[in-house]
Amino acid sequence: MRQAAPTPSAEPAHRTVLLHEAVEQLITDPDGVYLDATFGRGGHSRAILERLSARGRLIAIDRDPQAVQAAAQIQDPRFVMVHGPFADFGRVLQQQGVAQADGLLFDLGVSSPQLDQPERGFSFRGDGPLDMRMDTSSGQTVADFLATASVDEIATVLRDYGDERAAVQIAKKIVARRDAGAPLARSGELAALVAGVVKSREPGQDPATRTFQALRIHVNAELAQIDAALSQVLACLKPGGRLAVISFHSLEDARVKRFIQSHARAPAVDRRVPFVPGVTATFVPQLREVARLRPSAAEIGANARARSAILRVAQRV
Repeated sequence: MRQAAPTPSAEPAHRTVLLHEAVEQLITDPDGVYLDATFGRGGHSRAILERLSARGRLIAIDRDPQAVQAAAQIQDPRFVMVHGPFADFGRVLQQQGVAQADGLLFDLGVSSPQLDQPERGFSFRGDGPLDMRMDTSSGQTVADFLATASVDEIATVLRDYGDERAAVQIAKKIVARRDAGAPLARSGELAALVAGVVKSREPGQDPATRTFQALRIHVNAELAQIDAALSQVLACLKPGGRLAVISFHSLEDARVKRFIQSHARAPAVDRRVPFVPGVTATFVPQLREVARLRPSAAEIGANARARSAILRVAQRV
C-alpha cells in the first residue's frame, strides 16, 4: 500500500551561528553592495540590512526552495533574493549589475531547519524519505544514489566525506539489503543499519553521524561548490572588501584556510633548490587575513550546533 506524502512539519526557530561576529567583520562600507551567498532563514541577511544605509544593497542566494520562500518575508527595496547554488554567485552578481561587491558572506553546510524537518531526510534523529537534497527541485536523492552505487562507490563516499572507519562494512550491508529486495528508502532505516554495524563512537556522537554527513556532502556536491565559489572571490571582491566564511567541519574549513593563505602569504621556499640566475620570484598578496573566530561559550551553551563552527575573514588587498 502506497503511503501518503508526509505533511511538512512546522519549521522550528533557526539560530544563526556567529551572527554578530560575521556581520561586524563583513561590513566596511554601509553604502556598499553585499552578498549573502547562503541565505538559510535570513539571520545574517537581516542583520546586514540593519547595518546598511539607504544606498546599500544586499543580494542573497540559496538553493533551497524553502529558503527562497522565507526570503519573501523581507520587504526591503535594498534586498533581492535569487534561487540557485552559491557557486553561481559570480553570475548572479553580474545579472544584478554588480561588477565587484564590498563583501561576500558564506555560511556553509546544512541549516537547522533542514536538519529539524524529518521529511527532508537530513537527520538520523527522525524518520523521513532518504532525500538530503538542499535543492528539492532537482538532483539525485541519497536513496537514488544508494539504489545503484557499488560497494566501492558507497565506501569511498563514506570514507572520503565522513572519515568513517567502518565504511566498507556499512557499504556491504547497504548493498546486501538492496540485493535482497529491500533498498533503503527512509532515514530511520539507514540510521538503524549503521547502528547495527558501528558499535562504538565518540561520546555523545550517534553512530550514524559520519554516514549521514558523507552522503549529504556527496549528493549536494558541497565540496565542489566551495571550490567553485572560492575560485571567483578575487574577481568579484573590491579592493578593501571582505570575505567571511563560516565552516562547520574540517573538510570545509581546510579549503577556506588554504585559499586565504595561498593568496595572503608567500609560499614557503625550499632553500635546497637552486634559483635560476637572473630570475627573482616575487609574491604579491591579494588577500589579508583579518580574523579567525569561534563561537563563545555562551553561544555554544544556547545552541550546541555552534560548537564546531569557525569564522575566517580576509580582506581584498
